Amino acid sequence: MEKFNTIKSIPAYLPIVNVDTDMMIPKQFLKTIKRTGLGQSLFFEMRYDNSGKPIESFTLNQKPYNKSTILIGEKNFGCGSSREHAPWALLDFGFRVIIAPSFADIFYNNCFKNGILAIILPEEKIKELADFSKTKKEIEVNLEQQKITKGDNQPIEFDVDPFQKECLINGLDDIGITLKKSENITKFISNQKIKTPWLF
Repeated sequence: MEKFNTIKSIPAYLPIVNVDTDMMIPKQFLKTIKRTGLGQSLFFEMRYDNSGKPIESFTLNQKPYNKSTILIGEKNFGCGSSREHAPWALLDFGFRVIIAPSFADIFYNNCFKNGILAIILPEEKIKELADFSKTKKEIEVNLEQQKITKGDNQPIEFDVDPFQKECLINGLDDIGITLKKSENITKFISNQKIKTPWLF
């Protein structure tokens, strides 16, 4: 998993409440177990018409938002099924930060496990950032300092679980966390072979 420190980007704003995981990545794209290649199908039914042509009015089809790495959403972002393909698709599209007033719990945790920083902010701060996105200027998200800056010298502070923060900064997913303990695991197995050789 790629390490996370500071992200700078023009934020893209999606003004839709209750964005569910089926909207993010429809069921016909769930056949793969690969984490790559899903970005082109992100918000498929909202980005493309029936002929497969991009819908120009959709935010992520517009420049410069089609290159954004920071997405601003609305309440209950990521509701619906627990499909992990949703954060895979967001990450493959290029998003490293999702900011919203609230998230569905499973989706929220899946974001961190896949290298995406999910930030919860009060609605007035969401509106502030959404309005700022119209200026097409960059904001900066600093995970180490837990601050969002947008050029007005009034940073927006955010909370994040210390363990999830550490994992993002060090680029550790579940496998990476386990591998950090590989020496202890090896010692345990060696001891078990001595204590209970009939199991091996």
